[in-house]
Amino acid sequence: MANQIATLLDQWYEHRDSRAWVLGTVFRTAGPCYRKAGAMMLFDELGRHYGLLSGGCLEGDIQRHAQRVMQSGRARALCYDGSDEDDFAFQLGIGCGGKVEILLQPVLSSSEYLGLGELRQHLHQRQPCYYLQKIPTSGEAIAQVLLPDNLSLASRAELLRRGDGQWLRTPVPPVPHILVMGAGVDARPMARLFRTQGWRVSLCDPRPANGRAAYFPGCECYSCPPGELSRHLDLGEIDAAVLMSHNLELDAAALVLLQERQLRYLGLLGPVSRRDRVLALAGLSPATLVTPLRGPIGLDIGGELPESIALSTCAEIHAAFYGGRGDSLTAATSAAPRATRDPAETD
Repeated sequence: MANQIATLLDQWYEHRDSRAWVLGTVFRTAGPCYRKAGAMMLFDELGRHYGLLSGGCLEGDIQRHAQRVMQSGRARALCYDGSDEDDFAFQLGIGCGGKVEILLQPVLSSSEYLGLGELRQHLHQRQPCYYLQKIPTSGEAIAQVLLPDNLSLASRAELLRRGDGQWLRTPVPPVPHILVMGAGVDARPMARLFRTQGWRVSLCDPRPANGRAAYFPGCECYSCPPGELSRHLDLGEIDAAVLMSHNLELDAAALVLLQERQLRYLGLLGPVSRRDRVLALAGLSPATLVTPLRGPIGLDIGGELPESIALSTCAEIHAAFYGGRGDSLTAATSAAPRATRDPAETD
């Protein structure tokens, strides 16, 4: 979660006036690159950096340039070209072999902190927005925050040509909010993995032995029946829900609660036969649900332990959030066949 923009802004905000800061942003790439345009990180005067603009291979050199930006108070652009034999990245054999251009901007009170405080406030209020940064021509550091005309955002950052120059427009959505209905032992690795992604996690379970805050650090725990959850939590803020109480009545009540919610993911733990029993108990059918119900949940990665189920479920939700298919990036036919050996054969 340390690389989520919301987390970076919280870390910056606490020390915004006691340290000098520089904002680093990828604004253009070509070829294979670890991060794409719109990726951001922060550097402070203590030599610390928060977030990543590469796989960790360029950050040390970027930090050196960031210190110069702090001293000069002027923005600058960097270019790392892994395909150029004369380039720093190529000579050290680092990077992915592509070209990445990075904007470094001093974060100063005189420039209203580049709008980072406003951006942080919008994220805390779960308001999607655009962050615009001007590509400098003479060291100027200019940025602004704009709210979209509607709740939908473009999927990727893009360079725009305006009358006063070139700007990078980056869509910044609020942190995803996951609701876990059921807080038993197997919910612990699930919630922990969601939190590792930087997602906000809420859990609901009325059973006294479950849902203890000590078992779910960083999560919001509600010890009430599903039907009463709306008294304590704004369900309009929920992006995804996982039903895993291991109790038919509780899962059915949770399904009734969420049946009319437009979610990006709705999943029910257990086999198809159990899913059908929960639907019948809730008096619902797949056609009556606004969000399609996934059950069983998760991608087929093998394994049956809680950690494996958590991993496969987290991967499926991640794909639903960010438009992935959940397929392997390498075709199975391209893998070299493994040599086999007759057990009776000896050296």
